[in-house]
Amino acid sequence: MYTRTIIDDEKHCMEVMGRMEEEFQRKNEDFFVEVIKAEPSLVLRVHAVTILAELGGEKGVAALSDVLLNDPDPLVRHEAAFSMGQIGLTSANAALERAVLTDRDPVVRHESAAALGSIGSQSCTSTLLKALEDKDEIVRNSARTSLFNLKFLATYRVGGTARERAPRP
Repeated sequence: MYTRTIIDDEKHCMEVMGRMEEEFQRKNEDFFVEVIKAEPSLVLRVHAVTILAELGGEKGVAALSDVLLNDPDPLVRHEAAFSMGQIGLTSANAALERAVLTDRDPVVRHESAAALGSIGSQSCTSTLLKALEDKDEIVRNSARTSLFNLKFLATYRVGGTARERAPRP
C-alpha cells in the first residue's frame, strides 16, 4: 500500500523540514527516528530516512531495519534499504536478507539485494543466490550484480568497510 498522504499540511511539513536541518547539524538520530514513526507525510518520512543514511550510525541502522521490515509503504521501505546500503554497516544484513526473500514488493527486494552487494559481506551469498530465483527480473539482476561485487571484493581483497571503500559499490 502506497502512502496516500504526500504532504498533509504544507506549513507543517516546511516547519518539520526546517527542524530536520537543525537536528541534522546536531546529529540527532532520535529525532529522525521519531519523524519516521509519527509523521503521516511521505515527503517527511522519506527525507528522515535519507538523513539517517547521512548520519550513518548503529541507531540509524536499527531504525531503518524496523522501517524496512514494517513500514506499510514500499517507497519508504525501498529508501530504507538504499540508505542501509549507503551506511554500509553489516548490522543491516539480517533485515536486508529478510527483505530480499520476503518483501511483497519487487522494488524493495531489488534495493535490498543491491544494498547487500554494497555492504559487501560474503555471509550474504546464499541469500543472493536464492534471489536469483525471484520471479521479478529486477530482483534477479540486482542479486547477480551484488554477487559479482562480492566476488570482486573476495578476489581483490580490497577490504575495509563499505564506507571505507566508497565511492565503490
